[in-house]
Amino acid sequence: MKLVSVILCGGSGTRLWPLSREQYPKQLLPLMGDSSLLQETVLRLDTKALLEGAELLPPLIVTNAQYRFLIAEQLRQMGTSNARIVLEPCGRNTAPALTAAAILEREHDPIMVVMPSDHMIGDIAAFQKALCLALSFASQGKVATFGIVPSRPETGFGYIRKGALLEEGAHALDAFVEKPEQKTAEAWLKSGNYLWNSGIFVLKASVWLSHLATRNPEMLAASEKAVAEGESSPDFIRLGEKSFAACPADSIDYAVMEHLPKGDAVVIPLDANWSDVGSWGALWDISAKDAEDNVFVGDVLSLESNRCYIRSEHRLVASLGLQDLVVVETPDAVLVAHRDHLQSVGKIAAHLKRQGRPESDLHRKVFRPWGHYDSMDHGHRFQVKRIVVNPGASLSLQMHHHRAEHWVVVSGTAEVTVGEKTILLAEDQSTYIPLGVPHRLKNPGKIPLEIIEVQSGSYLGEDDILRFEDSYGRN
Repeated sequence: MKLVSVILCGGSGTRLWPLSREQYPKQLLPLMGDSSLLQETVLRLDTKALLEGAELLPPLIVTNAQYRFLIAEQLRQMGTSNARIVLEPCGRNTAPALTAAAILEREHDPIMVVMPSDHMIGDIAAFQKALCLALSFASQGKVATFGIVPSRPETGFGYIRKGALLEEGAHALDAFVEKPEQKTAEAWLKSGNYLWNSGIFVLKASVWLSHLATRNPEMLAASEKAVAEGESSPDFIRLGEKSFAACPADSIDYAVMEHLPKGDAVVIPLDANWSDVGSWGALWDISAKDAEDNVFVGDVLSLESNRCYIRSEHRLVASLGLQDLVVVETPDAVLVAHRDHLQSVGKIAAHLKRQGRPESDLHRKVFRPWGHYDSMDHGHRFQVKRIVVNPGASLSLQMHHHRAEHWVVVSGTAEVTVGEKTILLAEDQSTYIPLGVPHRLKNPGKIPLEIIEVQSGSYLGEDDILRFEDSYGRN
């Protein structure tokens, strides 16, 4: 039996602002430990804990093109070298993303374990036990999904109504139902017949394509064309831009799952400390708390506070006498919100975006395919950055029309090209890049290269870059 994890890695998660930003969304964040949500999702399939003799194919990660280098770096950090990253030129919801993955896997026709990249599952053993049961149904041509055993009358999730009991706890899937009002959610919880819709599906690639051909042949045809017109490289699979943009946009549920014939789908109740991590309140719910029901992350000093979530990413955060508040500190923004208003945090990010504020989009620390930089200070006609270049990596050969730059090596070795000249700089050495001169920075060593860059000029925006050569295919 061949298995493949299909990980859907789109979305921005603005309700976790200021930690989650449009260009660095929640699935790439380490919210509960050292690993990001995406990394935890990649590790979720383990053939040793599943069916004996199962062959696990390299995972497929379908994502927005803008996240490609961030995802590749996170996979490199965890030692996953064989994953395939499928790049969507634009967002068309989850059904076209899954369709592209199924088309790419058509030759092997594996069982696909389709998972969002931004969920948490605390009890992996329980998940894998449920997955074994799901695989047995999927191997028979069924569609299996997990229904999360509800712990409260939640109005923010879609639900699944259970049908007849089949075997080992699995049920026929009677219906998908929309988000309920409070009284309805309370009645459903009491009945025991309803489960939260997890968004995790287990089915053969051919089964998905067959159902889609019946329900939405236009989506299938557009996805086929996008795959055929796409480009493959050792690092990425790019879908054809025009064809994918023309594809009807729809979710997996609406496109197919809600229309499956009776008997074609099963739901397996899952009680595994699951969370969609949809808000700071959800993160508070699943985190370990102190005696006063507080959750503290980072450098936090708190006195006489109760039921708070306080997170420090950059500096000391001290609180005194707080009740039911969320405080999240990052280098360039701080959120202070009452827990009753956490579902509206996304409005702040939307407001900042309308104002053109960078805090909606980027962190002060910005990741690039070669490493990252941190904008430490700026003022009239100057900016100071800390730049870290990974071993063997290099920035593009580039030029600026409006600024000059001074580079000081803090650690490591820098290979610097300025015009026709290339030099090596060691720790404590520096160089000057005049305005309008082509230049390049490379790390030829085996340890990260760290430099301090001081920019000066009339305009210091990131769009003042004219690239002549680039190892990463950027314009």
